[in-house]
Amino acid sequence: MAQVKFYGTGRRKNAIARVYIYPGEGNITVNNKQVLAYFGRKVLEMVVRQPLELTGTTGRFDIDVKALGGGVSGQAGAVRMGLARALIQADPNLRPVLKKAGFLTRDPRMKERRKYGLKKARRAPQFSKR
Repeated sequence: MAQVKFYGTGRRKNAIARVYIYPGEGNITVNNKQVLAYFGRKVLEMVVRQPLELTGTTGRFDIDVKALGGGVSGQAGAVRMGLARALIQADPNLRPVLKKAGFLTRDPRMKERRKYGLKKARRAPQFSKR
């Protein structure tokens, strides 16, 4: 018998996370590693678990994540958004709670582009009078 899987995509900065959830004991794997081993910081693990704790579904689902691009903090934010979207697919009644917490809103902040004549987005070359 085929196992029921729910899917959600999350994005933040340059990071993209493809999140699959299915009924299980609560194991979270990111790129085939345990969540704490992958992110390395307890704070980022807490960010990933926020949608589960908010909705009270901590031990109900196993979560498999493929994360790519960006840094670890951006990837953790992307996983949080993808997980929230996957939880809505599993149970549409969770949507108001997740929306109120802001887990379904895409963070629009991006790195500012570099302008010509400057070293970075706003950093000008060093000025010297002589």
